[in-house]
Amino acid sequence: MSDFADLDLRLVRHFTVVAEHRHFGRAATALHITQPSLSRQVRRLERELGVELLDRTPQGTRLTEAGEVFLPRARALLRAAHQAATEARAAAEPSRITVGYTTGVLVTPAVRELRRTFPDADVRAAHLRWHEAREALLGHRVDALVARLPFATDGLRVSVLYDEPRVVVVPLDHRLAGKESVTLDDIADEPLPRVPDPLWDAFWRIDPRPDGRPAPDGPFIGDIEDKFELVASGQALAIAAAAPGMPARPDLTAIPLHGVEPCHVALATRAGDNGRLLAAFRRCAASLLTGPEG
Repeated sequence: MSDFADLDLRLVRHFTVVAEHRHFGRAATALHITQPSLSRQVRRLERELGVELLDRTPQGTRLTEAGEVFLPRARALLRAAHQAATEARAAAEPSRITVGYTTGVLVTPAVRELRRTFPDADVRAAHLRWHEAREALLGHRVDALVARLPFATDGLRVSVLYDEPRVVVVPLDHRLAGKESVTLDDIADEPLPRVPDPLWDAFWRIDPRPDGRPAPDGPFIGDIEDKFELVASGQALAIAAAAPGMPARPDLTAIPLHGVEPCHVALATRAGDNGRLLAAFRRCAASLLTGPEG
């Protein structure tokens, strides 16, 4: 059995990804490795710890009791490692900032302006998956985050940059296709994809509805990128933000959804962080990131 200090952080990270996806195949895809390789690495971690962390079944993967105990500690270990590396780099390279962003959110104008203003600074942008954005910020993988709400904001400084209307995405042969707009009454009985994050799930399924009724259940997905596949196959509709180029497939169409709160695109930084590059990026974001037509 290995001491905690001797754990291979790569193996620990791979375990957390499997725990998030509850499926070795999807986790392997997210990590860009093969499923057999991922399985071997998790087995190696279990041998080092001397316990089984995951129950593998034909239906998927679930955490054992030991896995449930280890998961939050594994995440804390990875955050501490990221923070240590970031602080070490910051000490050697004080003029450095990494801006995280999620799919469909444009940060280029603000990043370019920051590079123009501080030509000697190392200004970077990093794409983040929707479910890892907040953890990447708190774990010091990025210094600022531009993403769609909702996400938990404790420990963060958050300001809304602009709003995006919400739309309903349907197949071209759907009964609603071609309508200029729809309301919740039009999709009252239509299933919508469900996701693990309760805040995200409630917002994008509008659950409960304004009259108190629950939204109809839909297929469960581990990644929001899968929702358009469900729509195309006729298994569900999807509510999305009216971002440029969405939906990026010719067999689907987006219809404005009236009578609902828009989606808020926000800038988030860690509470208490106030370096000169971060302060400058806040100013750039507030003036230049004002929506698809800003």
